[in-house]
Amino acid sequence: MPSRAKWLFDETKHAGVDYSDLELVKAYDARHQKFRDFEKDSEAILNRLDLGPDQTLIEMGAGTGTFALYAAKRCKKVYAVDISKAMLELAAQKAQKEGLKNIDFREGGFLTYEHAEDPADAMVSVAVLHHLPDFWKLIGLRRAAAMLGPGGKLYLFDAVFSFEPAEYESRLNAWIGLMEENAGPEIAEETSIHIRDEYSTYSWIMEELIERAGLTIEQYEYQDVCLAWYLCLKK
Repeated sequence: MPSRAKWLFDETKHAGVDYSDLELVKAYDARHQKFRDFEKDSEAILNRLDLGPDQTLIEMGAGTGTFALYAAKRCKKVYAVDISKAMLELAAQKAQKEGLKNIDFREGGFLTYEHAEDPADAMVSVAVLHHLPDFWKLIGLRRAAAMLGPGGKLYLFDAVFSFEPAEYESRLNAWIGLMEENAGPEIAEETSIHIRDEYSTYSWIMEELIERAGLTIEQYEYQDVCLAWYLCLKK
């Protein structure tokens, strides 16, 4: 990872759960499969992006590589980017086992990754941008847009609050309760940590950040007032 200015937000310093911890990384897939259908979600994302075999994709926040491996079977090239060396190592092991040679694993994030290759056709980021405060979200989104070619697409999924501010206590408690019901107490605790220590923002702020980054929101959906996805087009 390149050297950074002293004033740059340190995106390598974990907010919430520390996924530089190897044991947590090994348990990541099993824990998140309790409330996520990785294959179904990956297929839906790729269909929305409408990517073909001659196109390239950057995944910002590739984690253990589940989506990158799925996308590599449809795309020409996948750049799997993450700030966690432990996550990238596990993802690379998975790719090797599956014989996938068109994934390039890169260490970095929204603020530090330098894409020296040709602009990509698309970028995907799932549950990553909330690690940055709003000021740095905009910087990260602008950098993301610069990595895309003309007409490039960004698919962004994250925890985004679409409830009224006065409802925050009931809405957040309901979200934690839903996660415990669907995935158990460990994931409910992760959700509490997320709310307390990370930087999810309101829907109206996120929409403005996306537009100011030079992207147009083509499609979007707010789910359960605490989650959202956006399909964005580079202007």
